Amino acid sequence: MTETEKHEDHHVCPVWVGYLLASPIRAILQNPVKILAPHVTPGMHVLDIGCAMGFFSLPLALLVGVNGRVVCVDLQQKMLDAFLGRARRKGLDDRIEARLCGSESLGIVDLADQIDFALAFAVVHEVADSARLFSEIHAVLKPGGRVLVAEPKGWVPTSSFEKSITIARTCGFDVVAMPKVSRSHAAILERKRDTNQALDGTA
Repeated sequence: MTETEKHEDHHVCPVWVGYLLASPIRAILQNPVKILAPHVTPGMHVLDIGCAMGFFSLPLALLVGVNGRVVCVDLQQKMLDAFLGRARRKGLDDRIEARLCGSESLGIVDLADQIDFALAFAVVHEVADSARLFSEIHAVLKPGGRVLVAEPKGWVPTSSFEKSITIARTCGFDVVAMPKVSRSHAAILERKRDTNQALDGTA
């Protein structure tokens, strides 16, 4: 068994669950446009981590418009294949890039300082090393870029969510808001501006 297979066996939801998570019924409780619209505007470059079958990715693609870009990352190729099929049917695939990541890294180092907004919805509790996750997100965000972190209340205790946010702070984030997201703990984190940039007046 490969490392990726081990990870999928113990930490990643089955592909069939992806169909349930992408169901329109879910949008009644967690409307993706309502959740994302305050943070995403046309022309943005955004990152959806653990995109599965695109419950949030497709609304993100609508929000960024024809001049925007959505990079979608998932650990399972079957999820990405199903998601891309949905994107093509909706005519949104021209602004979407789907990437298969590994269990140890998101594989996004080439996106350094390019992302305006990132989404990590029900993702942090799935990874073994949350500090690495937050560090990778921090590296690809533009200075002042933001990430919405949300975790399911029925699965993740408040204490665990607070610990994750503490780890994010150590990785260079400030908490700028605690939005209300149905059945979720949620926080908007902002990448701190680099000290050397601030001193040079380049940010």
